Formats: sequence, structure tokens, C-alpha cells
Amino acid sequence: MTQYDAPFEIHVHGEVRLRADVSFDALQDALKPLWKYAGARSLSDGAASAFEDEPGIRFDADQHLLQMCWTVRGGEDFRQSLDEMCMNLNDLADAGAAIEVTFYDAEFDEEEEDDGEESRDDFVMLFVGPTPAAIMQAQRDLLVEDVVNLMERHFDGAELSGVVGEIDKLFSQRFDALVNSLEIGRPPRGPGGSGHGGGGRRPRHLH
Repeated sequence: MTQYDAPFEIHVHGEVRLRADVSFDALQDALKPLWKYAGARSLSDGAASAFEDEPGIRFDADQHLLQMCWTVRGGEDFRQSLDEMCMNLNDLADAGAAIEVTFYDAEFDEEEEDDGEESRDDFVMLFVGPTPAAIMQAQRDLLVEDVVNLMERHFDGAELSGVVGEIDKLFSQRFDALVNSLEIGRPPRGPGGSGHGGGGRRPRHLH
């Protein structure tokens, strides 16, 4: 499949804060699933977007930031590249972050919509982070932002603390379930055989 025959224009958008010790070479290795998919030989070669008005993939070494506003032409197999990229970025991230991926149906036109045909457009929200707690924190923050933005059309922001509290309860339950699942099958520690691992830090705001 050539890029000209690709059924989708796939846009990857997000910003990931990286550890201070992350080098360009390490980031290049982590993002290899993306630039290799685009047919490039290196991150520098593949960082440019398919659209000239998009900044592409950028590494801000001073701010320790990975910034992505990058489009590639491809198919459904690109999802595997995304999975590999997320696993790699987990090892480099300093905090949880969201990455938005939009699949635009390049073969769809308005005439097909008039004939009852539906577009194959799709949207995927991915999360990366150094720990499960950091990833949950990013998920929680995004959900709170979306819910508050929606409800502020009808309520004052000060009235929404209870809603935010309920969201925090849901994520606390999910976090506790994750910690418990990690403890299952772990051999006991200490002379009494009753020690437990911590399972990671609880995300902020989740009381």
C-alpha cells in the first residue's frame, strides 16, 4: 500500500512531558513505530507532517517536551504502531499525558453521504505515563475538564465540586482495584509473611 492509496489520513496530536535525562536518540527509538511507518529512515526524516501547515513531531530539549501535531497516510495497521509507541513512551514520560489520534476517511466524499454511505472516520484517545497512577491522573484530569466544560453551560463552576468529587471516587475505586490486582499472586514478604507492596502512589485528587 502506497501513501497515495492509503484509506486514511491519520492525525496524531499531543504533548508529553519527558524525563530530564531523555536524549534525542532515546526519543527517536521510542517513536520509531511512527517514523518507520511513514517510510522514513530517522525521526528527523519522518518528523514532518503530510500537511505543510502542521508543525509535525518536535522535541523541545530545554522544556523536556515531545510535541506532536503530525499526519500520516495509512490504514488500520497503524493502530499497531500506536500501541508500540505508547509502550515506548511510558518508559520516557515524566507525567501522564493524553494523545489524540483521528482517522479521517480519505476515500469518503459528500456525495456518498447523500447516498446513505457512512464515513469510516474514527477517533482514539491514548494515554501514556511512567506509572499506572500517572496515567489515571491524566485520564481523570481530562474527564474533569470535559465534564466541567459541558456543565458550565448550565451551572456555575462553584456548584460542580460535588460532580468532581464523584469522578474522583470512581477513579479511586479503579486505582484500588488495580493495586489489588497487582498484589494477587505476589509472594508474602517479611518474617510474618504478611507484608504488601505499595502498588504505586495514588493519583492526586483521588481521596
